[in-house]
Amino acid sequence: MKVLIVEDSPTMRQLIGFTLKRIRGIEIVEANDGVDGLKKISADKFDLILTDINMPIMDGIKLVSLIRQDPNNKEVPIVVITTEGGQEDKDRAMALGANSYITKPIHSVSLLDTAKKLLKLA
Repeated sequence: MKVLIVEDSPTMRQLIGFTLKRIRGIEIVEANDGVDGLKKISADKFDLILTDINMPIMDGIKLVSLIRQDPNNKEVPIVVITTEGGQEDKDRAMALGANSYITKPIHSVSLLDTAKKLLKLA
């Protein structure tokens, strides 16, 4: 199983990756912004994508929308992870096709539960 973490903060990427590595057999790929994430998605197949909203160059909302327009990836589960706890941001991300929405600070247990559910391991 391959998971892509799109997050501009190296510390957050590390934290998310560390948490997800508790799932046996998982491979983590990191991208530091939406453009980098899109490049990696077009070059590889992922089972799950986690993305931050607030990033330079291309934000997570735009990334979700582009992934959902791509016939090869429109079924890949997407988790939006953000400091934006506002209902409006959540509604926008979900309307564009995100499967789940997690606000920071991240709780390892809820991140793991969400990932397992979307990877159909639960």
